[in-house]
Amino acid sequence: MRQLLTAYRQQMQHELTNILSYWINHTQDIVYGGFYGKIDNANYQHIHAPKGVVLNARILWTFSEAYHTTGYESYLEMADRAYQYLLHHFFDKEYGGVYWSVDYKGAPLDTKKQVYAQAFVVYGISAYYQCRPDKAVQEQAIALYKAIVQFSYDTVYGGYIEALTREWNPIADLRLSEKDANERKSMNTNLHVLEAFTTLYRIWQNDVLKQRIAELIRIFLQYITAEDYHLLLFFNDEWQPKSEIVSYGHDIEAAWLILEAAEVIGDNALLEEVKAWSVSITDAAAEGLDEDGGLWYEYDKATNHWMHEKHWWPQAEAMVGFFNAWQLTGNAKYLEQSVQTWEFTRNHILDKEGGEWFWGVKEDYSIMNGEDKAGFWKCPYHNGRACIELIRRINESLSHNSTLEN
Repeated sequence: MRQLLTAYRQQMQHELTNILSYWINHTQDIVYGGFYGKIDNANYQHIHAPKGVVLNARILWTFSEAYHTTGYESYLEMADRAYQYLLHHFFDKEYGGVYWSVDYKGAPLDTKKQVYAQAFVVYGISAYYQCRPDKAVQEQAIALYKAIVQFSYDTVYGGYIEALTREWNPIADLRLSEKDANERKSMNTNLHVLEAFTTLYRIWQNDVLKQRIAELIRIFLQYITAEDYHLLLFFNDEWQPKSEIVSYGHDIEAAWLILEAAEVIGDNALLEEVKAWSVSITDAAAEGLDEDGGLWYEYDKATNHWMHEKHWWPQAEAMVGFFNAWQLTGNAKYLEQSVQTWEFTRNHILDKEGGEWFWGVKEDYSIMNGEDKAGFWKCPYHNGRACIELIRRINESLSHNSTLEN
């Protein structure tokens, strides 16, 4: 067991270096600032592509955490670059909050206030503050958190609505992307609001913030989790489900993120409840595993249709989520599954010639063409975070011999 964990950690350290080297070497827009808005599978840089705030915020978070983990100055330089670009181009100086996108020169493009995006900027800046403990940085994260609460919090039913106009008024199209349902609330946005609030709490131990984190955890347990322990995806204001699609990647991601939130706020009674929930949702997510260790993307209960694709990010989340279940239970099957998913990823998702990870593969293992290597949704966040999390968790496990004896 110790030998397996040591090898796994070494592979994660190596892969983290590979991922971050790709982003340092390929994504910096030297002419117009920040980072290119799109790089395709052939590593062609689309220099005139719009730049998304989620990409920029996730770069900020990843390199901040990587610097915090390794101390490498080149990672801090990338975090500085992402922070400065966010500050000067994405922040709405008139109405507050951040824009969804800017053009390749950095001028506002889509100015709506997508709550998911606001959350990711809180997430990124909170992580950055741990590298650059400047009061002004902390205050920016707090101000954005307060805007999320002021404009999107549902004071009647709890949780956070999807989107608003630039001026924080109601908006007709609430969708995060074209494939999403146009509903008032989603699992995805509320999960990442929780993630952002948890990271903010690490740098700002505010009692009201703690209460909001606990409330969101309970909403996940009570409303967002179905009886079969899959997450429901879309809702109206009253938390009535509006979708029957199972997203295996989100299931396994939530399994460890919500546990982390309960741990950070130190609510012991809630934490014990979440531990049991976490194992149950991990087992539900395992229904999406293929024999090769890869995790399928989606299943539609209403039509009995499987989306037989294996995207990069569910594999990254599965690596962490199954390892988390092993830490909770000591059951070796979960550790084995984490390693098997990594082996699948290493064999089929990594671009061994061009660097980084491909978007995904189809059922016959052919690469999904026409997708981004870097873009609005393709960032170093899921795979970089998986490496960072596993390095940290393996270090913890190796320092506790009792864990290895189970």
